[in-house]
Amino acid sequence: MTVRTNISRTNLATVRNLGILAHVDAGKTTVTERMLFLTGITHKRGEVHDGTTVTDFDPQERDRGITIFAAAVSCAWAGHRLTVIDTPGHVDFSDEVERSLRVLDGAVAVFDAVAGVEPQSESVWRRADRYGVPRIAFVNKMDRAGADLTAAVASIRERLHPVPLLVQLPVYTDEVFAGVVDLVHLRSLHWDGGVVEGPVPEHLAADVDRYRRELEEAVAERHSTALEEFVEHAGLSADTLTAALRELTLSGEVVPVLCGAAYRDIGIEPLLDAVVAYLPSPLDRPAVGTGDDPRTADPAEPLAALAFKVHATPTGRLTFVRVYSGVLAKGDTVLDAGTGRRERIARILRVQADRHEEVTAAVAGDIVALVGPKAVRVGATLCAPAAPIQLEPPAPTEPVMSVAVEARNNAETEKLALALARIADEDPSLTVRTDPETGQTLLAGLGELHLEVVVEKLRRDRGLSVTVGRPQVAYRETVVRGVRGLVYRHVKQDGGSGQWAHIVLDVQPLNESDSGATGFEFESTVVGGRVSAEFVRAVEAGCRDALAEGPLAGHPVTGVRVTLTDGATHSKDSSDLAFRTAGRLGMREALRASAMAVLEPLVELTATVPEDHVGAVLGDLAARRGRVTGSVTRTGTVVLTATVPLAELFGYATRLRSRTQGRGTFTTRPLGYALAL
Repeated sequence: MTVRTNISRTNLATVRNLGILAHVDAGKTTVTERMLFLTGITHKRGEVHDGTTVTDFDPQERDRGITIFAAAVSCAWAGHRLTVIDTPGHVDFSDEVERSLRVLDGAVAVFDAVAGVEPQSESVWRRADRYGVPRIAFVNKMDRAGADLTAAVASIRERLHPVPLLVQLPVYTDEVFAGVVDLVHLRSLHWDGGVVEGPVPEHLAADVDRYRRELEEAVAERHSTALEEFVEHAGLSADTLTAALRELTLSGEVVPVLCGAAYRDIGIEPLLDAVVAYLPSPLDRPAVGTGDDPRTADPAEPLAALAFKVHATPTGRLTFVRVYSGVLAKGDTVLDAGTGRRERIARILRVQADRHEEVTAAVAGDIVALVGPKAVRVGATLCAPAAPIQLEPPAPTEPVMSVAVEARNNAETEKLALALARIADEDPSLTVRTDPETGQTLLAGLGELHLEVVVEKLRRDRGLSVTVGRPQVAYRETVVRGVRGLVYRHVKQDGGSGQWAHIVLDVQPLNESDSGATGFEFESTVVGGRVSAEFVRAVEAGCRDALAEGPLAGHPVTGVRVTLTDGATHSKDSSDLAFRTAGRLGMREALRASAMAVLEPLVELTATVPEDHVGAVLGDLAARRGRVTGSVTRTGTVVLTATVPLAELFGYATRLRSRTQGRGTFTTRPLGYALAL
């Protein structure tokens, strides 16, 4: 079916593009499924444990019971059009979250009412901070034993550092979670085959008055209009409170907190109302692009769209884009601003997870999938050929682990290479390279589970028989003590124009107080025009080339500051190539002369174990070079937090289960690099 799209700038105020963010198992997919059911997209509640969810449609997601790939669905609520992206919660798929956050306007952060803020909750929250995405919080699983809304809100405040404002209180009937009190509109909501509105229960009246007063004071303290009304009337109306909460949420000053139990259908209707009331429309977000021609969410402006996901389907290649300005119509030819290539749009699809609805056009604020572009990569800007613009792409996460993969028979070797190239095209956090010494094909990703999923995809979707080597950690090398005044002269004469470049380099640790610092900085202090700016850039490029392989074991080099202090040029034989070669070879020589060290990736491990098995788990962590940084005792269990080298965690899931009689669980999040012991 073809649907004609026609949205004006005014209509954009009713659009919400939001993501559902959470730690694994906090219930975000269940929250999404309940949203789809209530908005009429589905006619039956999808369940993760039954493998019947809309957004977890990939066979591996249903087999494993986790979200692996970000999935977008569109629905309508209270006269508003919502595009919801259900994002993965496992750390190995954090790059999917990164790419989604880059194109979203707002987010719902889901927290477990018992566990509060968990490691991946913290990670996705920081990513949302980086992109300035306004959020509301939904404390889920209020029906679980040990659920504590106050403790969950305290953990949000202490670990994530926002200003969380409770806009609901839980209602329990005979110690069973039954509904909520809406502090903004001063009403109770309980669920009995649907949401039922009523007055505030008498036994909660005093608590409701106190929390409502605290909410009004917190809002008035931060909002001038609310403050005037609060001073004049000694309180705030529901309309003023709602409007002020929206403005404060959009600015990032506060985070409204709601609660519920998605699995039991409690709290989803007011959550949808909060999405409409507090989260931004495309009109509320800042202009995109750099330079003198930023684009706003206006269909009348030239086209600007960002590709944030590529997915190969049996029927063709889908390119998912967020349209920031202008109109993108079926049959249009657009410019890939990064490559200069022109692409024709054959079809435009509004996405419902794995189902698609064709539309004739997409306008500013839309998130759609395109059929037609052949070479557009993740992060590419698609724009009007007559009005080019470059948008900031999502930053890919650097791989930390690799495995060797090879076809079981020579006949499939070429098929494997093609399949790996296509998978890496879909997922920028994967890299594929050939080991120069062994000739093996190395597949690098963000963790053991990430690589397992890719290998299973090769076997299941591509029909390939592959063998996989033991995972290897991605180490780095760094400078511990550098060199100053290293002189390198590149002179080459082999007939015709020669190559001549003279440089002097200082090479030092990037941050001498932090031996685990990563990154690369380059500066020039050359005076008197002895090396032109053009050649300085060539030297920097050459130095970067040399960082690909360190002198100790061939690992990439990081945590280095390079200063070009002097140099000289030849009137005829100096060139970009000569100075780039001098930079590369001079940098290699400087690294060999420096004191170097190997860095290894560390992770923060959070393990939940029964109290009577804590000793065994601690002993195992010590054997894995783990350093315990904290522990929290809950009813019958202990939550241990430790810093552990990633290389020591291969097979840890099996070991933890055996040490805890199958009752222990753990999660990890990356911490960066540190000196290897």
